[in-house]
Amino acid sequence: MSEWKAICRIDDIPVLGARRVARPAGVDVAVFRNAEDQVFALLDRCPHKGGPLSQGIVFGTSVACPLHNWTLGLDDGCAKSPDEGCTPKFAVKVEGGIVHLDAGELATHAIDLERPVAGPKPFATMAILSTEES
Repeated sequence: MSEWKAICRIDDIPVLGARRVARPAGVDVAVFRNAEDQVFALLDRCPHKGGPLSQGIVFGTSVACPLHNWTLGLDDGCAKSPDEGCTPKFAVKVEGGIVHLDAGELATHAIDLERPVAGPKPFATMAILSTEES
């Protein structure tokens, strides 16, 4: 039997948008709401390059990653063809206008994945072009 954790009111999630749920370990969870008030939850990390799915565009039952426009299904977390890969999904229920996530999944699901790091690579690891190569 699942223990459910209240996250927010459904109205706290913008229509065709998302809300991030921070966790003590691992990557945040993105909770999405589509135009039909369906609610979905995925790890806030695209399987391609780690883009923040919570910043993507929601349409139908899909979200487009903001980095490279990969389309992922909100119901299964999998990329649409021709792209490949999946991001973990989380169980969601809405009762009385309150969105709940499975507490056990929040505590254990995909906590071994690292948060993506934004910004340029550190200088020491960047390749330096010589004047002969440029």
